[in-house]
Amino acid sequence: MIWHKVGVALPSYKCSMKDHGHSHAEIRARIDAANGPGVLRDVIYGSIDGSVTTFAIVAGVAGAGLSPFVIVALGMANVLADGFSMAAGNYSGTKAELDNIRRLRRIEERHIDLYPEGEREELAEILRRKGLEGAALKAATDAIAQNRDAWIEMMMEGEYGVGGADPRPMRAALATFAAFLMAGLVPLLPFLLGMEDAFRVSVWMTLVVFFGIGALKSLWAMTAWWRSGLETLGIGGVAAALAYVVGALFHV
Repeated sequence: MIWHKVGVALPSYKCSMKDHGHSHAEIRARIDAANGPGVLRDVIYGSIDGSVTTFAIVAGVAGAGLSPFVIVALGMANVLADGFSMAAGNYSGTKAELDNIRRLRRIEERHIDLYPEGEREELAEILRRKGLEGAALKAATDAIAQNRDAWIEMMMEGEYGVGGADPRPMRAALATFAAFLMAGLVPLLPFLLGMEDAFRVSVWMTLVVFFGIGALKSLWAMTAWWRSGLETLGIGGVAAALAYVVGALFHV
């Protein structure tokens, strides 16, 4: 109220998630439903790369003055091969991350078996850095040490910075491939449909996709939708322009 009286506007913040309830049942259900990192990064990454690389091929081949058949052939090859390659790479990277988490968990399990007192000291230090001290620190340390799984997860978080939910390689790979495929097909649609002035239509459709991806990304960020859209549009536009210029150097 004081701010309003002196004429200072309060800042407004965009909430990136719907508000959720805080009853005991709602809290337990929400925490139990946590099943690892989401696919937001994979979808954004796959869709941007799919649209940029496919349109770069379209722009490069069009700049070289080659036929629409060549554009479609090379574009489809890129969508399928590069999309699969990205998905496989994401799967391998996420799988390596998961394997490392499992390795660290086994290390902690062995340390608890071999050096329980030392691990209790580490647990107490982790809790101390979370703000506990005195009797509350001792009680929390004793309680967590009674639950082996909880003890290990607390050590994983405090010692290695690893959360309790493990990454899911296959889900990450499928999300990347699906996003790459859908976004990558957009620049090819005018040529597949045999439209007149297909390249110009492809340019506008792809620019809309670039902007749309950025605007969609803003739903999970504190950035204005138009700013996020323009940022992604700029990145994709520069990549496409470079490809077209290079292709024009080899115009037949």
